[in-house]
Amino acid sequence: MSRTFIISRSDAIGDVVLTLPVAGVLRELFPGARIVFLGRSYTEDLINACVHVDEFLNWDELMKLPYDEAVQRLADTGADTIIHVLPGSAIARMAKDAGIKQRIGTTNRLYHWRYCNRLVRLSRKNSPYHEAQLNLRLLQPLGAQQLYPLAEIGRYYGLSRLTPLPSEAESLLDPTRFNLILHPKSRGHGREWGLDHYIELIHLLPQEQFRIFVSGTAAEGQLLEPLLKACPSVTDLSGKLSLGEFIHFISRADGLLASGTGPLHLAAALGIYAVGIFPPLRPIHPGRWAPIGPRAGVLVKDIDCSACKKTMNCTCIRDILPAQVKEVWLSKLSDLATGAGWSVAAASRRDRS
Repeated sequence: MSRTFIISRSDAIGDVVLTLPVAGVLRELFPGARIVFLGRSYTEDLINACVHVDEFLNWDELMKLPYDEAVQRLADTGADTIIHVLPGSAIARMAKDAGIKQRIGTTNRLYHWRYCNRLVRLSRKNSPYHEAQLNLRLLQPLGAQQLYPLAEIGRYYGLSRLTPLPSEAESLLDPTRFNLILHPKSRGHGREWGLDHYIELIHLLPQEQFRIFVSGTAAEGQLLEPLLKACPSVTDLSGKLSLGEFIHFISRADGLLASGTGPLHLAAALGIYAVGIFPPLRPIHPGRWAPIGPRAGVLVKDIDCSACKKTMNCTCIRDILPAQVKEVWLSKLSDLATGAGWSVAAASRRDRS
């Protein structure tokens, strides 16, 4: 009898990207298993792009149902195991009431002691390990190894079931130039490099060598107007594509620059050059949130950033100068021509295994 697993991670795009290797490892451990991913509506296109996932279960829709109906919907999946990657008391309670036999959670949530029966000792806040490594530790009760090297995790994403790309979007890509996506905003979730720095970088990059796109949500489109006015050669993608289409577009581009956002992790998972600009500040430092992929790396100052803890205007991230970032992308252009990969000292130190 084949097994059915539910992976529960009902939060943001970047978090979900770093959870997809859980599905990949489950597929390797249990080749004939059925894997269900419980997530939010806005992540559905991303989850459906993962070949390791057989079914998407919409948490937003479950929350609208009467409690007994939501419990029955969970029971109807036939799942024998649920992995609570993102802790949540409501989901944990439902899973127990649905009769899911094996319910895996962390020891540092009191409600998990009531609703889960397989507990993993795991604390994320002060851990020296990457978020993706911590996610995979929840599979230890199922026979997974204790710690996966970051270089190994990259092969478990499975982002190959892509939404078709509209011809008008595909025609924007220039095969004669380096197609670079800039994603300046972070929906207020992290420290940002600043539009002024992105504008200066765009002016520094030679137009004959770089085709530059700016991406963001539809709501972020207005915030990007100063950049678009200052840089008329840039193509605005904000709000123009569905998430599924945007994922495919990223896969066809050559590189992406952002802070620690979902598109950065998507770019890394899709194997293009993904450069993340980070502050050296816990818990949002690259040791925890750096992009993982064969062409992924970070730019971060090796200084104490504790003074920036209470402000979103982080001088430690802004001290990374556009001229420095320009040199990084010129080297990527050269690497692409020679087929080389990329790693930087700050990125290589991430792998503590």
